[in-house]
Amino acid sequence: MPESLEYGVTSFVYRARRPFHPARFWDALHEEDVAWNGVLRSKGFFWLASRMDVTGSWSQAGSSAHYEPIGVWYATLPREEWPDDDATLAQLQKDWQEPWGDRRQELVFIGASMDEPALRRALDACLLSDIEMHQGVDAWSAMSDPFPAWVASLDEAI
Repeated sequence: MPESLEYGVTSFVYRARRPFHPARFWDALHEEDVAWNGVLRSKGFFWLASRMDVTGSWSQAGSSAHYEPIGVWYATLPREEWPDDDATLAQLQKDWQEPWGDRRQELVFIGASMDEPALRRALDACLLSDIEMHQGVDAWSAMSDPFPAWVASLDEAI
């Protein structure tokens, strides 16, 4: 019997095409409620409404967790700065969805006896609501954002 079955280890990928509200996502990452029970490892990237250009990285193993910027979304770059190799361009085209380009949530969860529906509900609650989406990017940039400043370059803090 595979160990994954013997120990009840499962995994799933959380995907969404709306940005996270920064304060709600911060709270979800720092709450120790039932939704996180059983999560052994999680990782991936995320999109904060208040930081439209920056791709956030999430990595968690046991009680150790880390988030940081890992670059910018291709949607923010001029086309001449995109890679020119066919494999990367094909993946980019696959990931692209208007009007936000490659911006998205993509987080992988691995755990034992995880409550996947509860975790999905907790993350869905962090996404911008329909009303918040309609307020637009200018309103998003003014949202309460408890994440520390991310340095995008030596000269600029985001």
